[in-house]
Amino acid sequence: MAQAGRRPGRTETREKILDAARHRFAELGYDGATVRGIAADAGVNAALLHHFFGSKQQLFAASMNLPVNPASLVPTILTGPRSGVGERLVRAFLALWAAPEGRTPFLAMLRAAATNEQVALMMRQFIERTVLAEVAKALDVPPVRVTGIAAQMIGVALLRYVIKLPPLAEADDEELVALLAPVAQYYLDPAPGGQGPATRSV
Repeated sequence: MAQAGRRPGRTETREKILDAARHRFAELGYDGATVRGIAADAGVNAALLHHFFGSKQQLFAASMNLPVNPASLVPTILTGPRSGVGERLVRAFLALWAAPEGRTPFLAMLRAAATNEQVALMMRQFIERTVLAEVAKALDVPPVRVTGIAAQMIGVALLRYVIKLPPLAEADDEELVALLAPVAQYYLDPAPGGQGPATRSV
């Protein structure tokens, strides 16, 4: 006979948290889903979420089966001369999609976001809060300019990996870097009349 009040094991607890997180993120979006609310749904203390996943960002990445937390790419994008940040951003984006097994979760989210407003909201809020806002703040550029880059990158992913539009689908990464990096750099350089030197290091 099973013991009353037996505590669930590590794996069971982790899966309960992930299941609760998926439901909360889907229902309320990235901003609306709180660590405390997810913990309550999973029937655990909020401290356990931090123990298993470290942060809300990492919990989201785990619950969506993302191969990497996009927020972890921010230091790579920002480290180096300001004049090369556009190229580093494009390379970081392409690296996320490089391996078929790695891009599968991103493709699933991209397809779902195209037809489901809640998924689109969740994906948009996550990218804005964890990547775009951090890059915009560090480079002292308006968030709308960084959002413009995101729109272009997502468009490339959609055309290359979902619609598979030639010749974009057949282009190699170096061709795409040469095509997209100058545009990304334009968005990230200070606007005419704006503050901050265009060549400062970050």
